[in-house]
Amino acid sequence: MPDQLYAALGLTADEYAKIVDILGREPSTTELYMYSLMWSEHCSYKHSRTTLRLFPTTGEYVLQGPGENAGVIGVGDGWAVAFKMESHNHPSAIEPYQGAATGVGGIIRDIFTMGARPIASLDSLRFGTLDKPRQRYLFEGSVAGIGGYGNCLGVPTVGGEVYFEEAYEGNCLINAMSLGLMREERLTRAVAAGPGNQLLLIGSTTGRDGIGGASVLASQEFDQRAEEKRPAVQVGDPFEEKLLIEACLELLDAGLLVALGDLGAAGLTSSASEMASRGGVGLDIDVERIPAREENMTAWEFMVSESQERMLAVVTPENLDAARAACSKWGLLSTVIGTVTDTGRFVVRQGGEVVADMPADTLASEAPCYEPERERPAYLDEVQAFDPHSLPEPEGVEALSETLLDLLASPNICSRRWIWRQYDHQVMLNTVVVPGSDAAVLRIADTGRGAETKRGIAVSSDCNGRYCYLDPYVGAQIAFAEAARNIACSGGRPAAITDCLNFGNPEKPDVFWTFYESVRGLADACRSFGVPVVSGNVSFYNESFGKAIYPTPVVGMVGVIDDVERHCTTAFKEAGDAIVLLGTTQDELGGSEYLKVTHGEAAGRPPAVDLAAERALGAALADAIGEGVLRSAHDCSEGGIAVALAECCVAGGLGADVHLEEAELPAVSALFSESQGRAVVTCAEADFERLVDLIERHDVPFAVIGTVGGTRLRIDGIADVSLERMREAYEPTLERLVHGETELQAEELSAQPPVA
Repeated sequence: MPDQLYAALGLTADEYAKIVDILGREPSTTELYMYSLMWSEHCSYKHSRTTLRLFPTTGEYVLQGPGENAGVIGVGDGWAVAFKMESHNHPSAIEPYQGAATGVGGIIRDIFTMGARPIASLDSLRFGTLDKPRQRYLFEGSVAGIGGYGNCLGVPTVGGEVYFEEAYEGNCLINAMSLGLMREERLTRAVAAGPGNQLLLIGSTTGRDGIGGASVLASQEFDQRAEEKRPAVQVGDPFEEKLLIEACLELLDAGLLVALGDLGAAGLTSSASEMASRGGVGLDIDVERIPAREENMTAWEFMVSESQERMLAVVTPENLDAARAACSKWGLLSTVIGTVTDTGRFVVRQGGEVVADMPADTLASEAPCYEPERERPAYLDEVQAFDPHSLPEPEGVEALSETLLDLLASPNICSRRWIWRQYDHQVMLNTVVVPGSDAAVLRIADTGRGAETKRGIAVSSDCNGRYCYLDPYVGAQIAFAEAARNIACSGGRPAAITDCLNFGNPEKPDVFWTFYESVRGLADACRSFGVPVVSGNVSFYNESFGKAIYPTPVVGMVGVIDDVERHCTTAFKEAGDAIVLLGTTQDELGGSEYLKVTHGEAAGRPPAVDLAAERALGAALADAIGEGVLRSAHDCSEGGIAVALAECCVAGGLGADVHLEEAELPAVSALFSESQGRAVVTCAEADFERLVDLIERHDVPFAVIGTVGGTRLRIDGIADVSLERMREAYEPTLERLVHGETELQAEELSAQPPVA
């Protein structure tokens, strides 16, 4: 009976009572399933909606903010970029390949639903440490799923990030970001309109795969019964999705659609009810018209199935034949499953029987909204009081040099080449800067439209969950600031962000406090930079057996480049170039990779953030790159300036002689402090005076710290390491951790070209 089923579907007694009040009667089984999914945490954001109002959502670039399938910004010359990030954490923890693959497929559908052609994807990943077989299984499977889906689809995976921490052992994080390109006038919204218009279901057949994916997997903690949830993981078909992309873009080009939405979490229920709610109309659907891949499916199974590669379109009767012919040309099923009505009600029929009849907007717009209690976690006082210098520190050139090599071999710092070489990151031929630098750079090119431009975009995703664990307000701001530095070091100016906010159970006051503080910190950073949030996702209940992940508010940032040929990478370019440090180094080892690698500690206060200084640094970097003054640029983040310099050396195949003027700091802090607001840049001798003038114009502190050249990184009096040893530590770590200690062939390493 429905009054016994609601609890199993994740509804509270009060929520069930509200449904009864809305309907004026007990709900049918189909209605109860539909409400349970639309009012689940994953779909309704019932614990986060109020807090998310802290975000700024408008700005000079914004064409479409939150509330649609993806955010859209104008990037100049009539071009627009749609982008969004979402989580597929819980499905990936059950079945990593399909969980990650369908995460990619789902976010890409959000992009072309807006009328944009998908041009790039990024992935932000978190796992436990790779000394455990299950973590290696999750890591390998997720990376393979991302690559398998994206490669088959023909959308390049151009960037991302990965961290390995014990806190993610019970819940891996798979956050997928995608971007698409379109002309501004092409912008499409999922708003149903026009009573009498037809509801056209396009794409794959519907089965029982994915049922419960939103309400069960993404809205509950994991426990010992997690394996029983395996049937709730969706199964993807990238070749079907490729056909969907081409067919839907053709339909939009031809003006044959009134609206378009994808069937993601909560399937047809979500897509249809959201379109109806936005348009203030009703819908009448007959599930017996839906092409099924399994026998004897019930009405509620049709309505909540999360079978992949399906789209819902609204089409006028006069355009129906042409729309179906276009779908047929691409080998896609297209079926009229219902109509738009003027009743404001969502009616579901199974043949001649009405199995659901409810006010359409109550599904999408009247979900409960909670304001959970907030309580500062008790652990913060202890971890923030920790003094990093209370631990033994390496002394002397040899010990500090070995520490640098240990950091370069850390899974959180080492080369991600093992991951990105599994991805086709250059399909479409518009990837200007490939993975391995601070941010991906893409040219805006669509020769078929006769609207060429020199413009490009830079894209990065960033978040250090350890910082957020130690101070969620500051940690979230560091995530924003690092993304902004990565964009600036590539030549871009931040335009807008999407986010994926990954946290534990929001019903626990200490967890919700970390969520609120992270959002507050991120919102303040956005306002300081004048950079809005245009889309995003909240992923709660990332807990296993009562233990939450680190607070992990991932920031996906898009920056605009006026002339894409004026960009930068991390690699040192020419012997004799001057090395300049922008920003200043403080004694800040709290939460550092140095502490984690040398002592296994995740404690102390994270580095401070000066948002005004970060803005000035970013502006100086973008100006210097735009004026052709810099040859390389790389931000200082995990591992500090020593790791940043080593990465520049390895990427460019050149050493450096460096003289740090940090005499007042302990040697470990001079090398490995993770102070924010810093970047290492190089320029030719002939451009040095221009660079100094530009830096001083932006009032950015700087120091000339060395010269590019040779085959060693010499940091006088502190560290001295050969290029060969740095490469051996940095390049093969992930492969060795995943596949064992088999040595990679030297020629394989030497054959890898430096970042251009």
